[in-house]
Amino acid sequence: MKTPTKKKNAQPNQSLIDGITTLQALATSDRPVGGRELSRRLGFEPTRVNRLLKTLAYLGIARQTSDRKYTSGSGMHVLAAQGLFASGLVRRAVPALEELRSYNLVVAMGVLWKDVVSYIYHAPPGIASSEALGRVGIFPATRGGIGLSLLADLDDAEVSQIYNGKDIPNFPNGVNQLLEELNKIRSNGYTRYLVKPDQNQHTLAINVGQPTHSAIALSGWIPEENNAQLLSALEKAKTSINDKTSSAQLKFDIIKDREAI
Repeated sequence: MKTPTKKKNAQPNQSLIDGITTLQALATSDRPVGGRELSRRLGFEPTRVNRLLKTLAYLGIARQTSDRKYTSGSGMHVLAAQGLFASGLVRRAVPALEELRSYNLVVAMGVLWKDVVSYIYHAPPGIASSEALGRVGIFPATRGGIGLSLLADLDDAEVSQIYNGKDIPNFPNGVNQLLEELNKIRSNGYTRYLVKPDQNQHTLAINVGQPTHSAIALSGWIPEENNAQLLSALEKAKTSINDKTSSAQLKFDIIKDREAI
């Protein structure tokens, strides 16, 4: 796990931030939602939320239902598909993740955004590979090994900013308790986290990418004496994903160079 680096200075555009926040809230809602309800969730003025929703509907990213509520539009699905295709992360990672399924544990890959994790791949034992893609929605980062692994890649100041004034799931004593856990993860170079105390189930997770873009994990009943074997398997999968990503980037750079000649 790399040493956390400070976030570069930015000049954020608040209108863009509010638009993306509204878009994300709409994307993660499991049912159509009205402007007033969404404004309460986000703490925005109702008139501002309605204006943003109408703009998203105009672009086709949102869609208004017959009862004047809003839900995801075709444009949102196109953006999601384009993003997955452009990054190539899923098609490069799935073969390595499939190999991990031989351990009869939950195999997962996720990405971090703010204080939540979105699972790109989540496969409990016995389900088909096709069901592993996109089967789990967003999940609080501090409730799972993948989220904690990715949070440990950030520096303490950025983590403190993310959780400023918020309750932190699984860390009732606040951000200092969370930072202690993250420092332990950094020191170990991997995450081992008790995710289901009543069943004695742990998650082992490591970060992927240079710089980090995601994390992969095995989860279930994992005695400590199995750590080394499972971490070795995760490292092998990580290397495979990183190598394929580097190879794809090299091919892209060669094509760009040829086009420039």
